[in-house]
Amino acid sequence: MENQKNWHAKHHDSLNLGGRIADAVAKGMGSWKFIIIQTVLVILWMGLNAIGFIYHWDVYPFILLNLLFSTQAAYAAPIIMMAQNRQNERDRLHAEADYKTNKDAKHEIETLSIMLKSIEVEKLDKLIEMMKEMRNKPTV
Repeated sequence: MENQKNWHAKHHDSLNLGGRIADAVAKGMGSWKFIIIQTVLVILWMGLNAIGFIYHWDVYPFILLNLLFSTQAAYAAPIIMMAQNRQNERDRLHAEADYKTNKDAKHEIETLSIMLKSIEVEKLDKLIEMMKEMRNKPTV
């Protein structure tokens, strides 16, 4: 039996290192874990800067924090878009595989339908033949 890969395995094998990294980053940034960790870090950053008695490394309005968020957004947006483009490609491959499967199934159903009709016609022909024989048979 030939070992055939499905559309998902073929697509995964076609990904290069950059694609795998982009998918991992998009998956990580699109999780509750990331949002919660980032929220905790922001609260700590702002809290420590607001109540720091000796050293404020980023005083209100937290310009360094804004710069960090801008940098994060500048890198995150294209990486997430790359992952979305790959998702679109995966969806296209999946749709093509579904179409091929549906086309093959339609062909099989049509073939089975023709075979069933043929069997029905053969049965009807035999019944008609048996009825003719019964009609032609002399009754005793």
